Amino acid sequence: MTSLSQIDLIVVIVYAIGIFGLAQWVSREKAGHVKDSSDYFLASKALPWWAIGASLIAANISAEQIVGMSGSGYAIGLAIASYEWMAAVTLLIVGKWFLPIFLKNEIYTMPQFLEQRFGPTIRTVMAVFWLALYIFVNLTSILWLGSIAVTQVAGVNQDVALVGLGVFALVYQLRGGLKAVALTDIVQVTLLIFGGLVISYLTLSQIGGDAGVLGGFTRLTTELPEKFDMILSQDNPFYKDLPGLSVLIGGMWIANLSYWGFNQYIIQRALAAKNLSEAQKGVVFAAFLKLLMPVIIVLPGIAAVLLAPDLARPDQAYPTMMSLLPVGLLGLVFAALVAAIIASMASKINSIATIFTLDLYAKMKGVESRALDAGGDATLTAGHEKQLVLVGRIAAVVATIAAILTARPLLGSLDQAFQYIQEFSGFVTPGITVIFLLGLFWPRATELGALVGAVASVVLSFIFWFPADWGGVAALNAVPFMNRMMIVFFASLALAVVVSLARPARADSNRITMQGVSFGTTTSFNIASVIIVLILIALYVTWW
Repeated sequence: MTSLSQIDLIVVIVYAIGIFGLAQWVSREKAGHVKDSSDYFLASKALPWWAIGASLIAANISAEQIVGMSGSGYAIGLAIASYEWMAAVTLLIVGKWFLPIFLKNEIYTMPQFLEQRFGPTIRTVMAVFWLALYIFVNLTSILWLGSIAVTQVAGVNQDVALVGLGVFALVYQLRGGLKAVALTDIVQVTLLIFGGLVISYLTLSQIGGDAGVLGGFTRLTTELPEKFDMILSQDNPFYKDLPGLSVLIGGMWIANLSYWGFNQYIIQRALAAKNLSEAQKGVVFAAFLKLLMPVIIVLPGIAAVLLAPDLARPDQAYPTMMSLLPVGLLGLVFAALVAAIIASMASKINSIATIFTLDLYAKMKGVESRALDAGGDATLTAGHEKQLVLVGRIAAVVATIAAILTARPLLGSLDQAFQYIQEFSGFVTPGITVIFLLGLFWPRATELGALVGAVASVVLSFIFWFPADWGGVAALNAVPFMNRMMIVFFASLALAVVVSLARPARADSNRITMQGVSFGTTTSFNIASVIIVLILIALYVTWW
């Protein structure tokens, strides 16, 4: 554990004041305009491509990624980078095939899409489920891993770090909502990338000595060749975490499609775009940034194997590498880490508020807000709109307090928190992917079929996870969780299809229109996509 010098502390304080002030400045409204639900939850549907791309990365890359994935790099190696690199291709799929449907139908939340496609029951069920997942898995993990990093680098009490991060993220976005988050994320991401590159540069320079960065990287690949296997063999001790080709052609696709395509706090940025073209340019920008992420996250974790071989826990790798930084620069990189934590937490908090207010509270009250009103002809008074914004802010406060109180009990005893989060989320991602893919591309899918598919995903995943031998048969939990997701996906898909065919829905139950939806993309989108795919092929061929 280290502590920040006075200069480092000043740098961090200046950053905190500056980014908070910027968030409040971009949240301001024109004279006489009262912030309504469209402003608060969808940034007035006016986000440009650079804000969308930066905000996608800022929402995604947080403590669970920086601290957790760097820890997995320390334990497993470069193979963990598949989560980042395969996500780049997934973003292209989302931009080309999913966003045209969502934006044409003016979707604002994922539960809303489910109601328009299937019916009201599944909307309510999935809204409640997502709220629980976001608060007790995602928010808590960001808080917990973030507090570990803050404690190790700054030397403050971890409980103080927990509360401090939670309160700052809450207040940061409380006034402006999504606009405050998205329009400041370009600053957050710039600082995050700069800080990460500095860490990688200094760690490799220290390893390389007179040979510099290239010498350090060469030494890493020479002395730790097992850490640079992208596709793990079955005799690898971490094969269960990353089971060989499944990262390319198996369960990782299911996890990525669910996360990048159907996850409210991610897709919400694209739903708030000025138009489809801006949204697609934003996801391409994010895809290029994803290619860079392993350099600034995984590489320092691998370097820590040589520089700090005796760490008590893998999740200590990144904070330990930060201790190598000189005075002043440590404060700047620490501010970058805090920026990532705050940006991701603020995004999550805003999405929780959005789902609770628009999918549960507004529907319960039987009202439509300006954010929900596809035609733009809102029927609510300004007073009702203000009430919805107030409810959203109250929901944000309650969610943050709940996450602060439950972070230690839920995650305090874990070793590699990142892998745990992936496995836990894997219980539900197959079902989510099933119901959305069927909803988007198979007109005969029904609400009952979707519900059966979602429930089957959880039940079957639990059966695979349950740690026991049944009747002398080897425990199913020996199946790697990524393979489990693939098996559960196809089983849930089959059940959803059978039920949908056996119990057809009414003709008017599907209110999602495909009329006017075009999957054609611009030349620039196509060229960028080819470049990204070629880079990925080169990376995997090199480190296979």
